Amino acid sequence: MSTTWDMQLLDCAGFLESQPLREDDEDLASEINLSNSIMTEEEREEIQRELTKLEEEIRTLKQVLTSKEKQHAELKQTLGLTPLSELRNNFSRGWQDMQNSTTYRKTSETLSTAGQRTTAAFSTFGTAISRKLGDMRNSPSFKSFEEKVETTVSGIKTKVGGTGPGGSFEDVLSSAANASNQDMPTNNMTAAPDGSC
Repeated sequence: MSTTWDMQLLDCAGFLESQPLREDDEDLASEINLSNSIMTEEEREEIQRELTKLEEEIRTLKQVLTSKEKQHAELKQTLGLTPLSELRNNFSRGWQDMQNSTTYRKTSETLSTAGQRTTAAFSTFGTAISRKLGDMRNSPSFKSFEEKVETTVSGIKTKVGGTGPGGSFEDVLSSAANASNQDMPTNNMTAAPDGSC
């Protein structure tokens, strides 16, 4: 009877119009009210005893678990298994698993191929540079330059060594500079005598 009166009270407040109750909601509400009001004192005591027993079992299981964890740690210490060694083993195992994965193998193969191609490209590049330098060394202009350097060096050695007509070190350097200036080709552009370009 109180349920009908509650419904009328809610209806007056406008709650039913905005959110009408479904049958499931009504059944649930009536079961909750009935289960609390119908429970006898004996049933309540029985549930309370069961709850107390369950809580005691939970405490006992926690104590057993703590004891087992302590025993576990002692056995590991006896075997010399430290957290660091376990971490190392886990890392090693993870590394092996990763190396055995198809993704790692494919990536490794791709990088290996790329490395081989890069090595081949550098080798080809180095060979080409060596060939160009060899060609350049055999060119007439390089041979002429090489001869001039050799002449200058031998002239300096002669003057510094004292076997030829001597002088100070500055005299040797200036004479070497003059000799190299005379051997170098000059640009035949001279100013026109009338001043025109």
